[in-house]
Amino acid sequence: MHKIAVLPGDGIGPEVVAEAVAVLECLQTEYGLGIELEYGLIGGAAYDVHGQPLPEATVELAQAADAVLLGAVGGPKWEPLPIAVRPEKALLGLRSALKVFANLRPAYLYPQLAQASTLRADVVSGLDLMIVRELTGGIYFGQPRGIRKTASGEREGFNTLVYAESEIERVVRRAFDIARLRARRVCSIDKANVLEATELWREVATRVAADYPDVQLSHMYVDNAAMQLVRAPRQFDVIVTTNMFGDILSDEAAMLTGSIGMLPSASLNEGTKGLYEPIHGSAPDIAGRGLANPLATILSVAMMLRYSLQAPEWATRVEQAVHAVLDDGLRTADIRGADGVAASTREMGQAVVAKLRITH
Repeated sequence: MHKIAVLPGDGIGPEVVAEAVAVLECLQTEYGLGIELEYGLIGGAAYDVHGQPLPEATVELAQAADAVLLGAVGGPKWEPLPIAVRPEKALLGLRSALKVFANLRPAYLYPQLAQASTLRADVVSGLDLMIVRELTGGIYFGQPRGIRKTASGEREGFNTLVYAESEIERVVRRAFDIARLRARRVCSIDKANVLEATELWREVATRVAADYPDVQLSHMYVDNAAMQLVRAPRQFDVIVTTNMFGDILSDEAAMLTGSIGMLPSASLNEGTKGLYEPIHGSAPDIAGRGLANPLATILSVAMMLRYSLQAPEWATRVEQAVHAVLDDGLRTADIRGADGVAASTREMGQAVVAKLRITH
């Protein structure tokens, strides 16, 4: 029996999570997947009730679970709050509490959606890459940080980029392990010509590569990598990089696939515990209107099945169900194009569940 903590969050989070939960419940009733679901509050929804975006009860729930399914957090309603209690702070706190240091963000172009990409089909067709982003270190967590006054009385903001060798090594090893299941190529992204912290990153990556003679390692500066992702994205198999670089590059890679609403993510610890969420935000402008694409969250469930619940065959079934729904032409607004059949958030989720039942 697997315990899953469900944290719907804010904005479109509850809508897309509801469809992902429907997929899990289908696997439970139709296939015998042993799961227990328990819900908690996070982000703005938690602040409204508890006065903080990450209550201790939510942390305890997540720590006791085998996996966590997260929607999205944030919205204009909470932007005036002090930064320490804004919804986004809950994400950093939860990742830290769960010790999930490796963020896996696949960028896969479904053949049915080639026309949805803003790049030419001949550039993105066949795209299938994985970005492994270090998640609990780097400039987002480094100390000291803050805003201070200089001797002249002017205010300045400052942040610290810092990485220990052990932090670099564990995420690079995870990237190499994943590459062994794919095309056996790792590209480590840094800015070693300017930043000492990433000079060390490159040294550690090179050292780790010696333990994986069957995997090819290359290095690339982050500015060149940003360019190469739109020039020739199929050159990449697995990308491993720092917290901030990964944050930026994974959103860029998302748009190669046509919509950020299609891309899942997994954040893993040293073992099998994982935090699973779509990479998109809370999209408060469309919340409650049935316009959100639930496929990224449903595909996050597929990643959960593969990495935390040790059920890769069911993960494949979920992915095949998504393929089948897209083959039928069903499209939410973000991926519709000229010929797609319009579908609401609920209709798209129900269609995936229906395909799962048919295959069973």
